[in-house]
Amino acid sequence: MLTSGDVVLIDLGTPAGHEAGFRHPAVVVAAQRVIDGGTSVVQVVPLSSRVWGFASEVEVDADPSNGLDLRSAAQCQHVRAVVTARIADRLGNVGAAPLAQIREVLGLILDLPG
Repeated sequence: MLTSGDVVLIDLGTPAGHEAGFRHPAVVVAAQRVIDGGTSVVQVVPLSSRVWGFASEVEVDADPSNGLDLRSAAQCQHVRAVVTARIADRLGNVGAAPLAQIREVLGLILDLPG
């Protein structure tokens, strides 16, 4: 069962320009109530082991609970909707605090009321 904050392996396809692409881990950021509703599309934020330090990134330390091998950056500037059929595997979950940070940055990027 998919949950908010899950780290999943996903095929993002061939990138154009500076988009994230190919097979990457990503964090599921869709609301749990949306996931529980049986949606076939969820919102994800790709992770990259290349940490640039941009304000649009949230650093996620590797640990056994999230399944990451390397410290990574959640690239919030690359948020996208994907069909759940693209999800190849579930690695773990980032946990409540990193998920909240990612959602906060998404709110800033999308100019959502706080």
